[in-house]
Amino acid sequence: MSFGVGMIERYVLKRTVVSLGTALAVLTALVVLIGFVETSREVGTRVEVGFGELMLLTAMRAPSTILLLTPFVFLFGTLGAYVGLNRRSELIAMRAAGVSAWRFIFPAAGAAFLIGILTVTALNPLTASMNAVFENNRTGMLENYLKTAPRVLWLRQGDGHNQIVIRAVSRDRVDGAVRLKGVSLFIFSPNANGLMEFSRRIEASEARLTSGFWRLTGVREASPGAGAIQSESLSIPSTLDERSASERFVSPDAVAFWRLPAAIRDSEKAGFAATTYRLRLQQLFATPLLFAAMSVLAAAFSLRLIRLGGLASLAGSGVALGFVFFFFNQLCEALGKAEVVAPFAAAWTPPLMAMLCGFTLLCYTEDG
Repeated sequence: MSFGVGMIERYVLKRTVVSLGTALAVLTALVVLIGFVETSREVGTRVEVGFGELMLLTAMRAPSTILLLTPFVFLFGTLGAYVGLNRRSELIAMRAAGVSAWRFIFPAAGAAFLIGILTVTALNPLTASMNAVFENNRTGMLENYLKTAPRVLWLRQGDGHNQIVIRAVSRDRVDGAVRLKGVSLFIFSPNANGLMEFSRRIEASEARLTSGFWRLTGVREASPGAGAIQSESLSIPSTLDERSASERFVSPDAVAFWRLPAAIRDSEKAGFAATTYRLRLQQLFATPLLFAAMSVLAAAFSLRLIRLGGLASLAGSGVALGFVFFFFNQLCEALGKAEVVAPFAAAWTPPLMAMLCGFTLLCYTEDG
């Protein structure tokens, strides 16, 4: 019995893709169901919204959750594909023909790596945009419900000369521009020693961001040791644009991959710590390796010949280890956000460990 070059790879890849699709469909159904229940509890019990609006909110929220749990798609999908090949004795036939396990594992790992690149470069921006819309819509609904307790918003911008801290009691959009109400601007300027010190405070009833400027109305300006000056309007230069200003109101998960370098640069220029953005960027860089590592780990735990017994327990061990690595990844993320661990180490340690464990097991079982 002989196998053509590439025939095994194509066959295994086809089986793996079908299994991955099944795992993704099951995961999507669970995420949508649980997300709808959570959205109904969080928003539907406080605001008068219909079934359609709740489903729309759930649909905007679900993709980010699915991407977070995608490593399980590769874990369960690859595990199901190789267990199925094992139960149909197809793996036995391949090994009897002298085919190494590495030959039919690399197609699944390579496909996972390529899907990871596609996820980061194409799906992540779309998901981040939907997540940002979800957060804005949910916040707007809840703010209408909690009218007696407005949510205070904070922004910060800076350049080589001044640092400005902006406080507002509400935010909305008018004609595509960001508009803040109940605004206070605290302006800091460098002193003779080059240190930032408070120079003046500006209060305004409204501030609108347009063309690199904050357009203030109903202005009252005061400086230390001087009286207050009132005016109808005032323009303050801004280093923020519409997109970067909106991104300051959402979590790093709602910032697209291609926007993260600019978000890091703007945050550091404004005097903010950009740790969460750096961590998110490194996690996205490590995503293809994480997907491939989960595939290799799943395959390593499903290659035991079925006639030897113990395949179910071994596959169960692989699932358990996959969960361990997932929660270890979450732990590293928490440590990275707390600046206990460097963002690079927090993002790359879990996938590297998962990949090394998978390769170690494969070397032990295949090469003695």
